[in-house]
Amino acid sequence: MRSCSAHRLKGVRQRAMCGIFGIVGNAEASNLTYLGLHALQHRGQESAGIVSSDGSVLRAHRQMGLVADIFDAPVLAGLPGQAAIGHVRYSTAGGSALKNAQPIFVQYAGGQCAIAHNGNLVNAAELKEQLEADGAIFQSDADTEVIMHLLARSKQATFEQKLVEALRRVKGAYSLLVLTENKLVAVRDPMGIRPLVLGRLKEGAYVLASETTALDLIEAEVVRELEPGEMLVIENGVMRTSRPFEEPKRLAQCIFEHVYFARPDSSLFGKNVYEVRKRMGMQLAREQPADADLVIAVPDSGVAAAIGFSQQSGIPYDVGLIRSHYVGRTFIEPQQSIRHFGVKLKLSAVRQVLKGKRVVVVDDSIVRGTTSRKIVKMIKAAGAVEVHLRISSPPTKWPCYYGIDTPSRQELIAATHTTDEIAKYVTADSLGYISLEGLGEAVGDPKREKFCSACFSGQYLMGELTAPEADVKLTA
Repeated sequence: MRSCSAHRLKGVRQRAMCGIFGIVGNAEASNLTYLGLHALQHRGQESAGIVSSDGSVLRAHRQMGLVADIFDAPVLAGLPGQAAIGHVRYSTAGGSALKNAQPIFVQYAGGQCAIAHNGNLVNAAELKEQLEADGAIFQSDADTEVIMHLLARSKQATFEQKLVEALRRVKGAYSLLVLTENKLVAVRDPMGIRPLVLGRLKEGAYVLASETTALDLIEAEVVRELEPGEMLVIENGVMRTSRPFEEPKRLAQCIFEHVYFARPDSSLFGKNVYEVRKRMGMQLAREQPADADLVIAVPDSGVAAAIGFSQQSGIPYDVGLIRSHYVGRTFIEPQQSIRHFGVKLKLSAVRQVLKGKRVVVVDDSIVRGTTSRKIVKMIKAAGAVEVHLRISSPPTKWPCYYGIDTPSRQELIAATHTTDEIAKYVTADSLGYISLEGLGEAVGDPKREKFCSACFSGQYLMGELTAPEADVKLTA
């Protein structure tokens, strides 16, 4: 994986977008975990896994592919017990292999243990080198395995103490679910970068998930979000909580969760995602108005912002692009090339809506610019006379090192081109982004004191990045 120091990250494929789910106290723990992972499928489509506990033995099933394709009735029947954790994963650069699927499951001197991790550890390579020098043998490229090795080597008396000691040595983003034979532990990193929410079923079982949408599916009551730096332990039906980590100078909740990553029907960081995205669209309309006949969205993540843009501007909203929900991970291209084949599999333009119209197209972000170019060309080919592209996030100029998929700085078009140059490349008649200040207003944090926006600002909060990524700005 790339970071600002290739040597330091050698051998550890770190960044992976993920979703985690756990439950304890229900005889159908694995079945409910399957449903929870299905609700979190948008957070990772590469692999999925479930580990269950019957009170004495852990059992695991991990496989490449989608949740619905991996788990059927016989597989779930082989995962008995009243506790389970699950994970969906999408690696971001070369880590696509079964060995990297989670939850990671091991047997060590202290017993059996499984870990599901959402986030990214920025000092994993350094720790891995130290552990390998001391004789450790790694079975995967996942940074999560570093935590497992640190835990297994700890000399602390209790499991919780071992885990705390391990996590005090790591640096970065983590929301963790850890399952042993008789307890479920949930931990959120002190800066609160990745979300984790606690829920409860009517029958009394505790549930934990990356997003509230997973709790809604199984009709669990949302109790609260775990606090940054909180460790929650559930054992023998009793829940206890602690704050064993040093308080950070500030929080760093990932603002891109609200921009794109989370499902719009979820609530996280104390805000409803749909409402936040709609406010982004309204703010975008104030900052970047357009003289147009129609507002459309790039589905699905641009829909709420497009509705907000329409409401604020008074320009009618309509459905001008249709998304196919049946695109597999791979497809066979025809030998005779079709222009923009990949995008056309996912999106199609509604000619009757677009023909002869001046169109505002709202999307959540521009990364390399290649997809935006294809979409704009598709809309113009459908008969639109003007296309004004509006983006509900600021220009993405910097890579994320905390668990969201972004390429290197050199591959980010906004890092090397002006807005006018990008507009010309994507063939739009105009291009406008929401400002960083406007995004802060939309998420309810005008001074951006609780959110990490390093992918837009380059102001990384842990000071871990150095050359050769030139001009990196660091904050305390």
